[in-house]
Amino acid sequence: MKIEKILQDFGLSEKESKVYLALLQVGPAPVQKIADKSSLARSTIYEILGALIKRGLVNTYLKKKVKYFNPEEPEKLVKQAQRQVDAIKSSLPELEAITGLSRRKPTVRFYQGKEQMKLILEEILEEAQEIHSFAVAEDLLTVLGDHHKWFLSQRLKKKIPIKLILKDSVTAKERQELGPKQLRQVKIVPNKYNFHGLTYIWKNKTAMFSLSNDFTTIVIDSQELTNIQRAQFLYLWDSL
Repeated sequence: MKIEKILQDFGLSEKESKVYLALLQVGPAPVQKIADKSSLARSTIYEILGALIKRGLVNTYLKKKVKYFNPEEPEKLVKQAQRQVDAIKSSLPELEAITGLSRRKPTVRFYQGKEQMKLILEEILEEAQEIHSFAVAEDLLTVLGDHHKWFLSQRLKKKIPIKLILKDSVTAKERQELGPKQLRQVKIVPNKYNFHGLTYIWKNKTAMFSLSNDFTTIVIDSQELTNIQRAQFLYLWDSL
């Protein structure tokens, strides 16, 4: 059930989700009825109910000397989630301060394989407000293939503009003509400058993709080093 997955994302275990849903369906009930409804062994139900009580999602009462378990309204889940969000928000300044200390130190990450490249593309889409890139148009379309199509569609969906310097070719000129429709500005360098691969520059990061057989990617996380890369890109951009 989809609702079980949602409850598990909230933090409940698979069995806790089943028991809570069973209680919502049957209402206040003794252990045996809950066990029957959830299709779980009675011997494990008490432990699960105890966990749900600690979470504030179940309460108990006695009726004719029989212990009944009663589910709290689902609205309580929303309130608990909101409290968790509020707690994280209140801690953000401290968390960001800690993160800032680590980010002052440049880091370099290495990835290998085409599927690993998609992880970096996802990272760019998550973080970037604008992208600067060096590329070869044919590499984007033939080597990256479906990854490039997916990246383009997601970039447009998120409305992230890109400035792209391409090596001269028929395909590069086609990309240039399509540019305005795809939030893309393109400038072209003469094809005497022979290079392959792909570079993306965004925020404080630079990613360099080797599109040969091993598909190696290097990601540099450094504001200072990325500023150098961005300055070089913009100098060339303004010169074209």
